Amino acid sequence: MGNIRRLESKGTLFLDFRHAGMRLREYTTLADSSANRKRLQKALDRIETEISLGTFDYQKTFGKSLPKAKTDVPEAEEGTFTTSVGKATFTPLFKEFAETWFKEAEVSWRRSYSITQRGALDKYLIPYFGEKEVGQINKADALAFRASLAKVPARKSTSTLSNRRINSVMKPLRQILNEAADRFEFTSAFRNIKPLKIKRSDVMPFTLDEVQRILTTARVDYRNYFTVRFFTGMRTGEVHGLKWKYIDFERRLILVRESIVLNEEDELKTDGSMRDIQMNEMVFEALQAQRRATGKLSEFVFSSRGGKPIDNQNFLNRVWAPLLRHLELDHRRAYQMRHTAATLWLASGEAPEWIARQLGHTSTEMLFRVYSRYVPNLTRRDGSAMERLLKQHISLAPVSGMVVPFMPANDGSHEALSPP
Repeated sequence: MGNIRRLESKGTLFLDFRHAGMRLREYTTLADSSANRKRLQKALDRIETEISLGTFDYQKTFGKSLPKAKTDVPEAEEGTFTTSVGKATFTPLFKEFAETWFKEAEVSWRRSYSITQRGALDKYLIPYFGEKEVGQINKADALAFRASLAKVPARKSTSTLSNRRINSVMKPLRQILNEAADRFEFTSAFRNIKPLKIKRSDVMPFTLDEVQRILTTARVDYRNYFTVRFFTGMRTGEVHGLKWKYIDFERRLILVRESIVLNEEDELKTDGSMRDIQMNEMVFEALQAQRRATGKLSEFVFSSRGGKPIDNQNFLNRVWAPLLRHLELDHRRAYQMRHTAATLWLASGEAPEWIARQLGHTSTEMLFRVYSRYVPNLTRRDGSAMERLLKQHISLAPVSGMVVPFMPANDGSHEALSPP
């Protein structure tokens, strides 16, 4: 009778049974756990049943020919046969491997990203694929899962999940299956599955007139806050996480070093987000006024009465949305204050490279792609810019009389054509 045994050198399981007068050992990549032992025991029971019935096909089961010579491998030579037992059939359950993948990858993630990935696993991936073996998940399964996501109601909305959200859930599935395919040597189900197309969100910056109305109408305790957001292009979390120790009044710089993400202090969005923003006069004066008003209240530049960072949801519900309604302005995300700073800088003629650095972009590519239509001198297509350039740098006297073209003569030389 066969046994499920442990390969001590690797801590993995293997089958040990007899067939055709030989002792056979078939090694797997499965860790020694009760769940894996149960699955292998079912496989072994099936094999021994087929052997007793005379229907066992060794090559079909293990993907290799039956050894010709009698095999009785000593303990010291275990591992000689490296073929895994049914690579696609005996891979770990998705829920088990997903946890392994998460623990291994989490150390390289930012806290907010880790929370997002954990949410995708617990809410969508494990409930759907948990009891399936990773090697048995095929392309059709992945596409069916994606189709099911398209029917899930979105949070606080009558619509379903957006393509952007669906892609964000599919991303860890792709990473898990690709990693499992590398480790257990099977073809990943994510072959040739492309992300869903995402409609680019529209940029709706405020005009200078609208900015002026907001600044003059906003609550007094938020006026400095709005000034900083409109004229520095800082992200929401960067402004809310801004501390006095990062304000350099002497050099007129705002040092962007930390952020508030999910109501907790966290790292910046990207490595390129760490930057020094130059203060214009309005920002400089606003921060000085803010320091006089609340500088001793909290380490944060903008804070609640209790000294805590501004709660973004509270700001949106109790300050931002009511203010736009009062001014009869179309509702838009507070993030549009960042877009406003970018478009105002571009429209005023600031160097794109400098603007990109102020915004925390590593290049000007996004700058031109996202904001170009709001900048007249970048979107002009009437040829006037070229006209001015030529007039400034090229001066040719007008040609009087008849211009005589030159045509090649029969002998290969050139001669002027006689005027008609």
